[in-house]
Amino acid sequence: MVDLLLSLFPCFKSVSQESASHGARKPLNTCKFCFVSKEKGFNVIYEDEDFVAFVDRKPASTHHFLVVPKAHIVSVRSLKQADAELVKSMEVIGNELLESKGIPPEMRRMGFHIPPFNSVYHLHLHVQGLPYLSSGRAAKYPYCVGQGDNSKGLTWFAEVRQVIRILEQGKRVGVLPC
Repeated sequence: MVDLLLSLFPCFKSVSQESASHGARKPLNTCKFCFVSKEKGFNVIYEDEDFVAFVDRKPASTHHFLVVPKAHIVSVRSLKQADAELVKSMEVIGNELLESKGIPPEMRRMGFHIPPFNSVYHLHLHVQGLPYLSSGRAAKYPYCVGQGDNSKGLTWFAEVRQVIRILEQGKRVGVLPC
């Protein structure tokens, strides 16, 4: 219960919890996204020194990829202001992948699930070329515009541009409006 409440209010996360989750960002042997490769059954479509991208095993849209950093970062909730550039790099890769598939900008959706509403605890950007395959799958990726000083509203999914704005403002990403 405490973890659920902390996920809603990231500003209340203790320094020791944050240090443990943010860490030195070294790959973890127990994390399936730390060692993504074709040999491990992933359909890898992009790789460079810092990132790897692969086709989602359970696609929600016509084209659905995941972009992950090779360094272990627990989730979007553990990102800080200095990580805005990392997220921008992930967005560039996502746009390049969708561009290569001929997906126009208005048919693109990119974002992150916010813990505890994620399935893998390794930062991963969902890169989607719409349309969604079903309304049920679309419901997993709700877009909620923020009001006032908030970049996003109450939702468990934050679009990549929302995350960048939140981080650049020195805020943290959470389920509640931020």
